[in-house]
Amino acid sequence: MPDKSTWLRLLGVALLVTIMIATLGPAGWQFRLGLHWLVEHFLAYFAVTTIFCLAWPRPMQVAAVLLPLALLLEAAQGLTPDRTPDPATALSAAAGISLAALLADLVLTLRQRRQKA
Repeated sequence: MPDKSTWLRLLGVALLVTIMIATLGPAGWQFRLGLHWLVEHFLAYFAVTTIFCLAWPRPMQVAAVLLPLALLLEAAQGLTPDRTPDPATALSAAAGISLAALLADLVLTLRQRRQKA
Protein backbone atom coordinates (compact mmCIF):
# COMPACT_ATOMS: atom_id res chain seq x y z
CA MET A 1 0.00 0.00 0.00
CA PRO A 2 1.50 3.37 -1.01
CA ASP A 3 2.18 5.83 1.77
CA LYS A 4 0.64 9.29 2.17
CA SER A 5 3.44 11.16 0.38
CA THR A 6 3.06 8.93 -2.68
CA TRP A 7 -0.65 9.74 -2.89
CA LEU A 8 0.09 13.44 -2.46
CA ARG A 9 2.67 13.33 -5.24
CA LEU A 10 0.20 11.61 -7.54
CA LEU A 11 -2.46 14.18 -6.70
CA GLY A 12 0.02 17.00 -7.33
CA VAL A 13 0.99 15.55 -10.69
CA ALA A 14 -2.67 15.09 -11.63
CA LEU A 15 -3.44 18.71 -10.75
CA LEU A 16 -0.39 19.92 -12.64
CA VAL A 17 -1.43 17.94 -15.73
CA THR A 18 -4.92 19.43 -15.41
CA ILE A 19 -3.42 22.92 -15.32
CA MET A 20 -1.33 22.10 -18.40
CA ILE A 21 -4.38 20.87 -20.30
CA ALA A 22 -6.40 23.92 -19.27
CA THR A 23 -3.51 26.20 -20.25
CA LEU A 24 -2.68 24.71 -23.63
CA GLY A 25 -5.97 23.08 -24.63
CA PRO A 26 -8.86 24.76 -26.42
CA ALA A 27 -10.46 27.65 -24.52
CA GLY A 28 -13.75 25.74 -24.32
CA TRP A 29 -12.14 23.03 -22.18
CA GLN A 30 -11.44 25.40 -19.32
CA PHE A 31 -13.35 24.99 -16.08
CA ARG A 32 -14.14 28.36 -14.53
CA LEU A 33 -15.06 29.01 -10.92
CA GLY A 34 -16.70 32.35 -11.67
CA LEU A 35 -13.79 34.27 -10.16
CA HIS A 36 -11.47 36.62 -11.97
CA TRP A 37 -8.95 34.63 -14.03
CA LEU A 38 -6.04 36.09 -12.03
CA VAL A 39 -7.57 34.77 -8.80
CA GLU A 40 -8.17 31.38 -10.42
CA HIS A 41 -4.54 31.16 -11.53
CA PHE A 42 -3.33 32.18 -8.09
CA LEU A 43 -5.52 29.57 -6.36
CA ALA A 44 -4.64 26.78 -8.80
CA TYR A 45 -0.89 27.25 -8.43
CA PHE A 46 -1.20 27.83 -4.67
CA ALA A 47 -3.01 24.49 -4.34
CA VAL A 48 -0.52 22.58 -6.49
CA THR A 49 2.45 24.05 -4.63
CA THR A 50 0.87 23.28 -1.26
CA ILE A 51 0.25 19.66 -2.24
CA PHE A 52 3.80 19.21 -3.51
CA CYS A 53 5.18 20.83 -0.34
CA LEU A 54 3.18 18.37 1.76
CA ALA A 55 4.52 15.46 -0.28
CA TRP A 56 8.08 16.73 -0.45
CA PRO A 57 8.94 19.06 2.46
CA ARG A 58 11.49 21.19 0.62
CA PRO A 59 9.36 24.20 -0.31
CA MET A 60 12.06 26.31 -1.92
CA GLN A 61 13.04 23.45 -4.22
CA VAL A 62 9.38 22.89 -5.10
CA ALA A 63 9.06 26.58 -5.93
CA ALA A 64 12.29 26.50 -7.95
CA VAL A 65 10.75 23.83 -10.19
CA LEU A 66 7.20 25.19 -10.39
CA LEU A 67 8.01 28.87 -11.02
CA PRO A 68 9.78 28.37 -14.36
CA LEU A 69 7.18 25.78 -15.34
CA ALA A 70 4.34 28.24 -14.72
CA LEU A 71 6.11 30.94 -16.73
CA LEU A 72 6.83 28.53 -19.59
CA LEU A 73 3.20 27.40 -19.67
CA GLU A 74 2.03 30.99 -19.88
CA ALA A 75 4.54 31.75 -22.64
CA ALA A 76 3.47 28.59 -24.51
CA GLN A 77 -0.02 30.03 -24.84
CA GLY A 78 1.45 32.16 -27.61
CA LEU A 79 1.78 28.96 -29.64
CA THR A 80 -1.95 28.17 -29.42
CA PRO A 81 -4.34 29.62 -32.00
CA ASP A 82 -6.96 30.92 -29.57
CA ARG A 83 -4.83 32.31 -26.71
CA THR A 84 -2.23 34.94 -25.99
CA PRO A 85 0.30 35.02 -23.15
CA ASP A 86 -0.45 37.54 -20.41
CA PRO A 87 2.26 38.86 -18.05
CA ALA A 88 -0.28 39.61 -15.30
CA THR A 89 -1.45 36.00 -15.36
CA ALA A 90 2.13 34.75 -15.13
CA LEU A 91 2.71 37.02 -12.14
CA SER A 92 -0.47 35.76 -10.50
CA ALA A 93 0.67 32.16 -10.90
CA ALA A 94 4.13 33.07 -9.59
CA ALA A 95 2.57 34.79 -6.58
CA GLY A 96 0.53 31.67 -5.77
CA ILE A 97 3.60 29.46 -5.97
CA SER A 98 5.74 31.85 -3.95
CA LEU A 99 3.21 32.39 -1.18
CA ALA A 100 2.49 28.67 -0.79
CA ALA A 101 6.22 27.86 -0.67
CA LEU A 102 6.93 30.63 1.84
CA LEU A 103 4.07 29.56 4.09
CA ALA A 104 5.20 25.92 3.91
CA ASP A 105 8.75 26.97 4.76
CA LEU A 106 7.47 28.99 7.73
CA VAL A 107 5.44 26.04 9.01
CA LEU A 108 8.42 23.69 8.69
CA THR A 109 10.72 26.16 10.46
CA LEU A 110 8.27 26.65 13.32
CA ARG A 111 7.79 22.90 13.63
CA GLN A 112 11.56 22.35 13.83
CA ARG A 113 11.95 25.06 16.48
CA ARG A 114 9.12 23.55 18.53
CA GLN A 115 10.77 20.10 18.38
CA LYS A 116 14.09 21.53 19.56
CA ALA A 117 12.49 23.28 22.52
